[in-house]
Amino acid sequence: MASVAFLGLGVMGYPMAAHLKNRGGHDVTVYNRTTAKAEKWVAEHGGSYARTPREAAEGKDFVFACVGNDDDLRSVTIGSDGAFQSMKKGSVFIDNTTASAEVARELGEAAKARGFSFLDAPVSGGQAGAENGVLTVMVGGEQAVFDHARPVIEAYARMVGLMGPVGAGQLTKMINQICIAGLVQGLAEGINFGQRAGLDIEKVVEVISKGAAGSWQMENRHKTMKDGKYDFGFAVDWMRKDLKICLEEADRNGAALPVTALVDQFYKDVQGMGGNRWDTSSLMARLQK
Repeated sequence: MASVAFLGLGVMGYPMAAHLKNRGGHDVTVYNRTTAKAEKWVAEHGGSYARTPREAAEGKDFVFACVGNDDDLRSVTIGSDGAFQSMKKGSVFIDNTTASAEVARELGEAAKARGFSFLDAPVSGGQAGAENGVLTVMVGGEQAVFDHARPVIEAYARMVGLMGPVGAGQLTKMINQICIAGLVQGLAEGINFGQRAGLDIEKVVEVISKGAAGSWQMENRHKTMKDGKYDFGFAVDWMRKDLKICLEEADRNGAALPVTALVDQFYKDVQGMGGNRWDTSSLMARLQK
C-alpha cells in the first residue's frame, strides 16, 4: 500500500482515483477545484480530501494529476499552492493530463531540481475505460522511476508502456489522437454513404468490422452514429484541445498533418452546430445537416 494523492476529479480522474483506493488498496487523498466533488468522492470511497494540491501532496509517495490543460497543470504543480511546493524527496509525480510535451519537460526539470521524479502518463480509453479500470497509459520518464510507479498505475489500467524520456508519453498520445481523428471521419463518411445508398448499416458493419476496415471506433460507435446520438463520451471541445497540441507540435518538428488539420476544422463546424459537449463521433452530424 502506498500513500497517494490524486488531483482533479473530472470524468476521468474521479473513477481513476477510486481504482487506486479500491482496487489498488492505497491510502488516497483527493483534491478537486470544486470541494463538493472531493467531499462526494470521500463519502463514496473513503480516504480523505485536501483544500489545496500542496496540502494533498504533502508526504505522499505518489501524486497523480488529471486536469484540463497546460495552464491547469502548472497551477496544481508549480503554483503557489501547487503540489511541487510540498512533495517529499524520492516521491513521484504522475501526470495523466493530455498536455503538451513542452510542459512535461518543463515540469520534469522542476521536479528533478526539487529531488523527486516526474512521469508524463496521458491515457486513452475514454470515460468508460476510466470507469472500468482498463485505460491505456503512455508514459514518458526514466526506466527505474517507471518500474517503481507501474504497479500503482496498473490499478486503473489494462496497458502501461514506457515510450521514452519525459515528454514521450505526450508525444505518443498525440499520435493516438491523430489516428482517431482520421478514423472517426472515415467511419462517419462510410456510414453516411451507406445510409444514402439504402444499405443496412448493421449488416455492413457486421461484415466489414471483421476485415481490414475494423477498428475500436467502428465496433463501439457505429450504432450511435447511425442513430445520431452523441450526448456522451469524449467531448468535441476536448478533442479540439488535443488536436491543437498535435498541430503545434507538428509545426515544431516539421511533420505534415493535412488530414488532422482538416478534421480539426470539421470539429469546429460541429461546435458551430452547438456540439461542443457531444462525443467525438459527432463528425457524423455535420454530414447530415
